[in-house]
Amino acid sequence: MLSLSSKFVLLKRILRANMLHKELKEKQRKLRDNFPEGLALRVHRALSWLDKSEQCNQDLDCQFIFLWVSFNAAYAQDTECLSLNETQSFSHFLEKLDKLDSNSMIYNLLWNEFPNSIRVLLSNKFVFQPFWQLHNKQITEQEYGQRFKDAKRAANYALANEETAKLTSIVLQRLYTLRNQLIHGGATWNSSANREQLKDAVQFLSQLIPYIIDIMMDNPNELWGDAHYPLINK
Repeated sequence: MLSLSSKFVLLKRILRANMLHKELKEKQRKLRDNFPEGLALRVHRALSWLDKSEQCNQDLDCQFIFLWVSFNAAYAQDTECLSLNETQSFSHFLEKLDKLDSNSMIYNLLWNEFPNSIRVLLSNKFVFQPFWQLHNKQITEQEYGQRFKDAKRAANYALANEETAKLTSIVLQRLYTLRNQLIHGGATWNSSANREQLKDAVQFLSQLIPYIIDIMMDNPNELWGDAHYPLINK
């Protein structure tokens, strides 16, 4: 039988699992006067796209795109001087979030709510970029086989050792391939070919993104960096 404290923690996790734009927006209004300019703009923009994604709950393609824009608004910054590509950039961001996640929200999302879906996603060749490089004859069968084996080994290691930031990064790298397919016109709207991937992606991101925004708001004194394309008054 669960102790009273364990029941409270479980209830708290359940409530947080259903965190929506409205709840986060109310929190933002209470706290935003104490936010640095960069954080204030990031949170404001991320919340706006999260809100739009919730309005499109009958359209997986739109939901996914707006959720990814919300994610971009939260983390993206100028990393050219650091020679980081986009996936490296959000990997560093996720490591920081993991250290600040005092309520273990992201940990709970990975290990208690989506472990089976994540395993299926990580085994799906259609969201593994080297598969498309093979298809386009950019790499050989042997190179593809080795990359898939290495990627699976890295994912299994992160799973076995409960490395939250690493596993989240691996999942988002897969979803980044899905993102590229949609944004660059590599998929048909409402296509039957990618429904399962999109369904899992939307379910995962619709919980992960609110957690990210919540953690950022709880840690206004951290260095989040200036937002891309700052607001310029005429």
